[in-house]
Formats: sequence, C-alpha cells, structure tokens
Amino acid sequence: MSRVGKVPIQIPKNVIVKIENNIIEIDGPKGNLKQYINPIIILKQEKDKIYLDNEIKKKKNKSLHGLYRSLINNMIIGVTKGFKKYLEVIGIGYKAESQKNILKLNLGYSHLILFHFPKEIKIKTKSTKEKNYIIEVEGIDKQLVGQISAKIKSLKNPEPYKGKGIRFLGEKIRKKSGKSSKK
Repeated sequence: MSRVGKVPIQIPKNVIVKIENNIIEIDGPKGNLKQYINPIIILKQEKDKIYLDNEIKKKKNKSLHGLYRSLINNMIIGVTKGFKKYLEVIGIGYKAESQKNILKLNLGYSHLILFHFPKEIKIKTKSTKEKNYIIEVEGIDKQLVGQISAKIKSLKNPEPYKGKGIRFLGEKIRKKSGKSSKK
C-alpha cells in the first residue's frame, strides 16, 4: 500500500462529505468541490475520518492510492481555508490591475494584455513601496489556482539579464552577466 494513501483524512466539523458512485462531493464554508475516484480505490467514511484502500496491489494502483488521498485532502483544505499564490510584476512601467473577471496587464508590449479568469478565482492587485505590483490569486481548487498563476506568469517570464517580468513571490532568478568587452 502507498504510505501517503494509508494516512486517514481528518474531516473538520464544518465540512460535509458525500460519497456516491465513485464521486466524492465536499461542501464547506468556502464552497463545494467534486472529484471522480477511480473504482480501484475504495473509500470508507467513519465518523470524522475518510480511509482509502485499494484491492489490487500493483504499482500503478499504489500511486493512484496516494494521488487520490492527496486530492481529497486538498479539497478539504480548499473548502475550509482556500489556497493563495502570489506573483510579483517587476519592471519599469509594468502595471497590473484587476476588475471583475479581467486582469489588465501592462508588460512593456505595445498593447495592453487582458487576461480573463474564471469566476471561481479571485484576483487582487496591490502596489508595494518599490513600485512592484503584487498579484494575489485565490480560490478553493488548488489545481485551478496553480494553473491560473502559471498562465499569468507565462505572459511575461522573467528575463535572465535584468530579471524583468512576472515571477512568483520569493522566486530566485539566476541572472546572466551581460556582454564583456575584450581587450
């Protein structure tokens, strides 16, 4: 059995879990999430814990066992606390502004970039003392928060010479030295 999959999942008091036909539905204070579970994995709910088991002890089944345990645990964390990712916009004249379901980005191109994001995600922007903009991506689905953050970052990846672009907050960029003159 998978080591990760063996660990039972604790269900908080304010979370409701429904398991029907290989679909697990989790309701919490922040929202509702559903996930399909492969029939190889057996779910058992006892009081305030969920146990996962697999019948056939093959290598692929062991990996699915751990995967589904992590997915269900992330769903419970998402509907109770939520997930956040922070991005930093670095560059002179680079700006970020959020309005409803549109993120407006000025990233040094000749045009303004309009990034439409789903209603399940909340994006806030703020400016820091160093004139860098911070983009906060928040939601209950960990996979969706990570995917949207990666898409925003891909609009202008940090370049290796000056480090201008969009990066995750705290991310280290290996900078290259510029041209050196030969004598």
